[in-house]
Amino acid sequence: MNSPTAPATQSVPRDMWSAFGRAMSGALDSDPRAAVVLADIGTHLFKDARRKHPQRVINVGIREQLMMGVAGGLAMCGLRPVVHTVAAFLVERPLEQIKLNFGQQNVGAVLASWGASYDLSEFAFSHFTPGDVAVLDSMPKWTVHVPGHPQEAGELLLRSLPGDDRVYLRLSSQTNKEPHPVSASFTPVRRGARGVVLAVGPTLDRVLSATEGLDVTVLYASTIRPFDTAGLRAAVRSATAADVVLVEPTLAGTSAHHAASALVDVPHRLLALGVRRDVEVRSYGTPEDHDFRHGLDAASLGKSIRYFLGL
Repeated sequence: MNSPTAPATQSVPRDMWSAFGRAMSGALDSDPRAAVVLADIGTHLFKDARRKHPQRVINVGIREQLMMGVAGGLAMCGLRPVVHTVAAFLVERPLEQIKLNFGQQNVGAVLASWGASYDLSEFAFSHFTPGDVAVLDSMPKWTVHVPGHPQEAGELLLRSLPGDDRVYLRLSSQTNKEPHPVSASFTPVRRGARGVVLAVGPTLDRVLSATEGLDVTVLYASTIRPFDTAGLRAAVRSATAADVVLVEPTLAGTSAHHAASALVDVPHRLLALGVRRDVEVRSYGTPEDHDFRHGLDAASLGKSIRYFLGL
């Protein structure tokens, strides 16, 4: 069953979601091209905006395929649609419509998801979407932002509105404590010589805890597509060991092919950590319970990284 709002008992999940709503509502006031297309979920974020801009805040109901068709039509008319719902219903359910309405028509939109991977664990397997970025990787020319903090989410949304390209903004209930400057380049957060750990979005705090005291470089990515080939190569060249660990909140190995391509001429080892591909965890629990099951909690990450790097 679709969930129109996040549960009232969870305060943290609302932070990045609310930041998106505030930024998008402001954009509707200032940018006449901006439009929002919803499928019942997230309507509470745009109550005031809908009263002010009824022609550019459109709720199609629980019709995700129609949502993409409407957004494609708006884009073909010169507007900049932002399409928003839960990740499972934004990426997987209307995949054919994404391919046809944007790819085949060669128009753009911003797809802004909420609750990807297992953030909405209280709704269990129907709402789990760890493969969203991998699915979009099957289509060319998608920019993918994975913010790790509410401030980053708002900034990345606003940066995505100009132009007509195709953008995926992955909003999460899990966040880092502090924001980092958003950039298309990987940001060095810690310098070391014994390897490179790339932390994507909300995994950064856990990676920093897991690598505390280790002589490794930690890179941070809030934008993972396009993949910062130059940034990874520079970090590897600065290290004494060409060992790379990817830590992503998506399916394990989602960015492994990009990392391997970036280092195609560099003898290296690669460990890809993320949501496990060998099991389907269908149970409820909390996001933290699922992190533990997939080895993405700080303690498990520390064990995996130390073993791989021999530290």
